[in-house]
Amino acid sequence: MTSPRALSRRTFACTLALATAAVSSGLAAPVATAAEAVNIYSYREPGLIKPLTDAFTKATGIATNIIYAKDGLTQRIKAEGQNSPVDVLLTVDIGRLSEAKDAGIAQPAVTDSIKADIPAEYRDPDGDWVGLSKRARVVYASKDRVKQSDITYAELADPKWKGKICMRSGQHTYNIGLLASIIAHDGEKAAEKWAEGVKNNLARKPAGGDRDQVKAIYAGECDIAIGNTYYMAAMQTSSKPEQQEWAKSVKLLFPDASGRGTHVNLSGAVLAKHAPNKAAGIKLIEFLASKQGQEIYAEIVDEYPLKSDVKISDRVNSWGTLKSDTLPLIEIAKNRKKASEIMDKVGFDQGPGA
Repeated sequence: MTSPRALSRRTFACTLALATAAVSSGLAAPVATAAEAVNIYSYREPGLIKPLTDAFTKATGIATNIIYAKDGLTQRIKAEGQNSPVDVLLTVDIGRLSEAKDAGIAQPAVTDSIKADIPAEYRDPDGDWVGLSKRARVVYASKDRVKQSDITYAELADPKWKGKICMRSGQHTYNIGLLASIIAHDGEKAAEKWAEGVKNNLARKPAGGDRDQVKAIYAGECDIAIGNTYYMAAMQTSSKPEQQEWAKSVKLLFPDASGRGTHVNLSGAVLAKHAPNKAAGIKLIEFLASKQGQEIYAEIVDEYPLKSDVKISDRVNSWGTLKSDTLPLIEIAKNRKKASEIMDKVGFDQGPGA
């Protein structure tokens, strides 16, 4: 008799069932299984991780089956329990990494090679998650309308920017991470005052993603926006000419470059607690942490590698020098709940004047 766990894992490769699920929940159906494979749930967009998974398969012969979703994967894994078919969870934020650990869906995945490749500050102390690449939360500024070449996060709350800032939802994980870092540095009262000030300076209600904020700058709706660095590369290399034009209209400013440094966050990986293909899952994480994997993050994905002997790409280097905030990411994770509460308290997503 087939066990429920085996059946659940078999359904990971059942294209009909997952295609139906993809239609109803927004998840992308994975590719067909191979003799040896690793099953991945990913918060990262498929286009960003494909160069990495393709290289992994080429190097190891291990196929990758991927389900992508913007939200809910940690909860899904927890609900699946020991029947879960997933081996590795790929995430886009320290909040997602700590969420997976707190939900009890992770197991240690720190081998000698991972320890050698990824510095300790970018790994969970218990080994329950591994950082893989770094991105900075920077200011996109209009080349035509913003003359200054430096800025601080604190300055974004200055009334001089009233009606000139565009931003995605304050509850988005990237902005929660930024506010959590401000709490860690300056305290809750200062963080609340900052969130209120930025809200009052918004040109419109928060909406869309980071690229949409750059589009709004291009259209003249605002002068500055907050976004992750790799979106600049995504626009510059986009097959859509309009996105290339958006990118040309802005410059990147690295906040607090002369002070405590720019807020940074991680993409990372979690080895699932009930991984059916544990050995293959560990091999994937080892590959992503290796020099080859880190070079792909740097040269193709245009993110900052965590391995010290891997250089950033020429494209990323052209944006300016990143001085990273040295605040431990664990401290950011501790303050995320309070950051979310503050965003609600000030009514950030209701927009200016609300």
